[in-house]
Amino acid sequence: MHRFAFTLMAAVALSGAATAQTGTWQIDPNHSAAQFSVRHLGVSTVRGAFMKVSGSAKYDTADPTKDSVEVSIDASSVDTRVQMRDNDLRSPNFLDVQKYPTITFQSKQAKSAGAGKLQIVGDLTIHGVTKEVVLDVDGPSAPIKDPWGNQRLGASASTKINRKDFGVNGAPGVVGDEISITIDAELIQPPVK
Repeated sequence: MHRFAFTLMAAVALSGAATAQTGTWQIDPNHSAAQFSVRHLGVSTVRGAFMKVSGSAKYDTADPTKDSVEVSIDASSVDTRVQMRDNDLRSPNFLDVQKYPTITFQSKQAKSAGAGKLQIVGDLTIHGVTKEVVLDVDGPSAPIKDPWGNQRLGASASTKINRKDFGVNGAPGVVGDEISITIDAELIQPPVK
């Protein structure tokens, strides 16, 4: 539920290929997804996504220590394809979106984890609780120029968290504690003018 973190976006920006332009990249919400899965009654897996993800990343080709990413997810945009379940996830039983409307991720550092892979460390805040998480990243892709002159990068990140670490305690024994998170992100950088 907390892949909000979205954070994968961080991975993309932090390790952009040398041909990418230095500067700020924006998450393209129409081509990015923050998805999660959790066990139900220990017998099946329920999958969902957060439909509203935004943020930006700073990337410096000369000095990776200057790279950073900020991601924001609208917690009320949770979608598991079942309205009654989604309403319960938005309620105080789980995410309590009236009190905690936003899930955020702020990167702290990144490092290579082998060819074409990264590890991104950052602070994930869900339900008003902040914990450090590590994202395992495939990518980013080499930057490309789209038909409109923008530069684009893509990557996929994954992690696992325990929902109870974030105070999301509803339906014990029914909903599993471990949440698998996958973030597929596309970042865009308009042409320099």
